Amino acid sequence: MAEPFAPRPRPGRSPTQLFWRQLRRSPLGLAGGALLVLLYGMALLAPFLAPYAESDIDRERFFHPPTPLHFRGPEGHWHALPFVYGSRSGADQTYEVDRSKLYPLRLFVKGARYRLLGLVPSDRHLFGVEPPGRIYIMGADDIGRDVWTRLLFGSQVSLTVGLVGILISFTFGLLLGGVSGYFGGWVDVIIMRGTELLLSIPGLYLIVALRGVFPLDLPSQQTYLAIVAILAFIGWAGLARVIRGMVLSLKEAEYVLAAEALGASNLRIIVRHILPNTVSFTIVAATVAVPGYILGEVFLSFLGVGVQPPAASWGNMLIAARSQRVLTSFPWMLLAPGGAIFVTVMAFNFFGDGLRDALDPRRTAAGRT
Repeated sequence: MAEPFAPRPRPGRSPTQLFWRQLRRSPLGLAGGALLVLLYGMALLAPFLAPYAESDIDRERFFHPPTPLHFRGPEGHWHALPFVYGSRSGADQTYEVDRSKLYPLRLFVKGARYRLLGLVPSDRHLFGVEPPGRIYIMGADDIGRDVWTRLLFGSQVSLTVGLVGILISFTFGLLLGGVSGYFGGWVDVIIMRGTELLLSIPGLYLIVALRGVFPLDLPSQQTYLAIVAILAFIGWAGLARVIRGMVLSLKEAEYVLAAEALGASNLRIIVRHILPNTVSFTIVAATVAVPGYILGEVFLSFLGVGVQPPAASWGNMLIAARSQRVLTSFPWMLLAPGGAIFVTVMAFNFFGDGLRDALDPRRTAAGRT
């Protein structure tokens, strides 16, 4: 009797396949990642998505409330295109709807000139209405600037400050932590005592003190770079301590001893063999640390030592909304930047949790079986 064919063993999954399999099991992680892609995409396309220029002021519409879209006209007829009504100013920054003036919402309208992605000159905006009409999705601020436009342009500062800061601080943290753990001795003592000194200073006072080193009248671009430098300077120390502990265990691994026996240089061993084995921790730590950088920029701007108007950031938008009158009468000025900060921080936390589960070696090992 012929023996039955033995079942073929299933092919093993690659680390990338295991990672995506585990990540797909975290719906919150996927949702956080998708939301971050959307937020950063909107920041890149901010001049196109915004109906007005960053500092465009309408002096006749201070504190204008959000303008709703309508499809049905005052006579009861339905319109093919949505439209907004005009408005008349009243007493004490109140506005009345002027139903005699209709402004259809149009796509790809001409407006303020800009350079898309800093390269392509254009004057087309995704939507808008013909002058003298104005559309305010999220209302106008205290000097008549569109809050939605300011929110988009502010995202270019508040979102990128975290990525640039992480790139700088994690580069220093990985290299110094790797060197400290690998060489030990007096090198380890000097680096670790420096990190402990930095960590012993309260972060709040250190941020304010470092910002005081720079002139307060710096242009917006230089202020942005100063904030990135400050946040990166205080952010590398904690990572360096953790990486040092990981390197102390990794440097005794067989593949490291083999590289030393083959005559590889110390720098090559650290960069090519030791630090790549800390990448799972580094990725998760970066996603968790980015919200701290975003909140750091918001904190500096809120204190008045960050990015200054007319340049927009979520922090200086909160400054304009901190008075009691604004909080009680014009809440959209607070809800717009506050909601954006809340959503961004939650998205990073959800995405970081998803990455942590997907890169967990115990879960990955279970996924192979």
